[in-house]
Amino acid sequence: MNFKISESGYYGEFGGSYIPELLLPNIEELKSAFKRIVESTSFQRDFSKLLKEYVGRPTPLYYARRLSAHYNTNIYLKREDLCHTGAHKINNTIGQILLAQEMNKKRIIAETGAGQHGVATATVCALMGLKCIVYMGEVDMERQAPNVKRMQMLGAEVRAVHSGTKTLKDATNEAIRDWINHPEETYYLIGSVVGPHPYPHIVSIFQSVIGDEIKKQLQQSPDYILACVGGGSNAIGAFYPFLDDETVKLIGVEAAGLGLQSGKTAATLTLGSTGVLHGSKSKLIQTEDGQVVEPYSISAGLDYPGVGPVHAFLDQCGRVEYKNATDEEALIAAGLLTRLEGIIPALESAHAFAALEKINPLADENIVVNLSGRGDKDMETYQQKLKF
Repeated sequence: MNFKISESGYYGEFGGSYIPELLLPNIEELKSAFKRIVESTSFQRDFSKLLKEYVGRPTPLYYARRLSAHYNTNIYLKREDLCHTGAHKINNTIGQILLAQEMNKKRIIAETGAGQHGVATATVCALMGLKCIVYMGEVDMERQAPNVKRMQMLGAEVRAVHSGTKTLKDATNEAIRDWINHPEETYYLIGSVVGPHPYPHIVSIFQSVIGDEIKKQLQQSPDYILACVGGGSNAIGAFYPFLDDETVKLIGVEAAGLGLQSGKTAATLTLGSTGVLHGSKSKLIQTEDGQVVEPYSISAGLDYPGVGPVHAFLDQCGRVEYKNATDEEALIAAGLLTRLEGIIPALESAHAFAALEKINPLADENIVVNLSGRGDKDMETYQQKLKF
């Protein structure tokens, strides 16, 4: 496919920059800085060095022997759970903190759901000696308490959000309000492929290291790549280098929650319609009169009513097939992976593994599942739901 983004930040009809006039200088400054800095020799040197020596890249591509035997195919796990901080989020925060430094920003804000982006942001702020404020919904703070403590230990101020459903959407709302009130000194470090242009593009580029490594490690094109999708950063990171290779089947897996017809779901691409949320035009779950419907997922990181505009475009043009998995299916998949391979996945990643039940690969095909994070943060939920 001919995949590209327009100068104004659109993937087909999706994307753009729908922001208050007060933030236009910030967006223009960020566009200019990214374009000027990202291809420079010094930036690439510093980015690569930190990914290698601090993050621990390249992460392994692990052949899951027992899981492969269970499904009678070849399954490889891209071990993003082995990154420093325990998830893929650190790839993007390393890139963006270097941008923020070049732009001379001293105050960093972020939003987080599952807490992994918050931890990754707090980590790089500690590394660079910058002030860090993380917005997190009160509900997510309760179910992801270990990550809250990690952020605080790293020196971040975690601000609880009590509005709405007190989850990721509401945390994002508060972060944007903060940015509007402190536009000059603040860098907003967005964690997924959402938000106004150029954020979806920036995050896609920084996370594409995942797919670049898969290419080198497998030494051939895989038949399938599976990844969970909330906003969509780990998925686009795995998919991006393969978008023009249509021999590779790309499968994104959204959170169906308690079921598509239950009213308790976060399956945006299945149920959503076109609208504007958090600065970009994409698909979102909304009522007929445009009110956002509160999403639900057992996984805090997938509990979001929208999706990155790049995923809305890839769904519309058919390059990526988007499936969904319920809470129960994700829990079953997590238990299976744990017992067969001794690896406890994040609840987000478990949704991708649930899709192994929904495809019919041949015995000689190669499937890569992006294991985007580890399950330490979800142990309380696992214990409650799996009753061990």
